[in-house]
Amino acid sequence: MMNEADTRANLIDPKLLASGWSKVENSYIRRELICPGQIITGGKRTNPVPCDYVLIYKGRKLAAVEAKKESLPYSEGVRQAKDYAQRLQCRMAYATNGHEIYQIDMLTGTEQLVDDYLSPEALWALTFEKPEESFTSVWRDAFSKIPFEAKGDWAPCYYQENAIHNALEAIAAGEQRILLTLATGTGKTCIAFQIAWKLFHSRWSLSAQKDPAAAKKRPRILFLADRNVLANQAFNDFGPFGEDAIVRIEPSEIKK
Repeated sequence: MMNEADTRANLIDPKLLASGWSKVENSYIRRELICPGQIITGGKRTNPVPCDYVLIYKGRKLAAVEAKKESLPYSEGVRQAKDYAQRLQCRMAYATNGHEIYQIDMLTGTEQLVDDYLSPEALWALTFEKPEESFTSVWRDAFSKIPFEAKGDWAPCYYQENAIHNALEAIAAGEQRILLTLATGTGKTCIAFQIAWKLFHSRWSLSAQKDPAAAKKRPRILFLADRNVLANQAFNDFGPFGEDAIVRIEPSEIKK
């Protein structure tokens, strides 16, 4: 019997590739460290939360796959697959031992054994199958083509990525007022920057919100901060836009 590493290499990876993952343009198979774990004495971390496979298409995480060695039943990974898919806000979760593939639809609750993994295109269509305005899908595709600004080795935590995508989904749907609530220290300024980055480079604007064809110019975006220390932090975080794109307005300069 093969161990988990061999099961993944010889049984699971070929089936994912056969379904189009990593072959279809803009589709990727990645290992995701969902949570690095709690910091303990000495700066070390304990109880990290890794996911064996995360299936990504057009910049969106669509499925989580939990792998077990072939000698174990697939059912050993069902709880983990559901947990990972819930954390990453994936529509689909899979648990597999290489021979059997158990598919869980996180939206409908449908669970079943399947012969193959859904392809990138099929999973994308399933994830966004709800009725929507035509402009919503246009903006969703436009936002997905703008990668996150990495700013060195930065990568979003899963909850930051969820917040960014949820806000952009609401914007694509034509919502006018959106509220994100996050705890202190969770990177709200960084989240705001990434949202602004995608809006700016996709040329989204209020006037073009329901008419994407009218999106010709990059929008003006206002970021408000109620304290100088927060304004200083934001000014640094928004640095990738370039000096010619950022203007800082002090309270004294605002006309009453």
